[in-house]
Amino acid sequence: MIRLENISLGYGTRTLLGEVSVHFAKGQLTALVGRNGAGKSTLLRALAGLEPLQSGAITIGGSSIADLDGTEAARRVAFVATDKVRIANLPCEDLVALGRAPYTNWIGRLQAVDREIVADALAKVGMSEFARKTMDRMSDGECQRVMIARALAQQTPVILLDEPTAFLDMPNRYELCRLLQRLAHDEQKTIIFSTHELDIATKMCDSIALIDTPKLLHLPAAEMVASGAIERLFGI
Repeated sequence: MIRLENISLGYGTRTLLGEVSVHFAKGQLTALVGRNGAGKSTLLRALAGLEPLQSGAITIGGSSIADLDGTEAARRVAFVATDKVRIANLPCEDLVALGRAPYTNWIGRLQAVDREIVADALAKVGMSEFARKTMDRMSDGECQRVMIARALAQQTPVILLDEPTAFLDMPNRYELCRLLQRLAHDEQKTIIFSTHELDIATKMCDSIALIDTPKLLHLPAAEMVASGAIERLFGI
């Protein structure tokens, strides 16, 4: 689904990744791990077409992300940032409806099918009862589920998340990852999320992508553990 073809990525004189070629298959949940400052967020933004490459190409479903216009890119990739979202007076279903923007007409009017998709997205993340509740009155875990529902409403084959468990307690971290796992497997989506939670990465993900500057190693989770690469990078 996603192919990195000899990409180099960095800023200024610093190279984060150099001539990396990796493939991420559909229907899999992948954890992106690495030391602080290794470029996890930068790579996710590049995968979403929001960060320029120094060289190489990223293709999604055979199309270069750099060649897609904004609307078409938004139909291929949904991106959930790490920022907390607390919008007063905005009901959850209205925020989730923003995911339908790539499909609505020029004035952004929702059709009946769009509202059905929004309702279905909320149901899939277990937030149907919160549809009319505003996010400033919700917990961090509930808000994160709503943001994932917004990504689901976007109906993209790829979902990228930047540290989605950052503000959650341990039970909610595992619950959120179980949700991502289910969505990847049941919806056959390619889901990649950055994390510092190595236990979650090794136990709950299909594969792990490890940034060891300037390399990116991508292996099935069990193989990554067996390789010793995590221990070497983090000095465990």
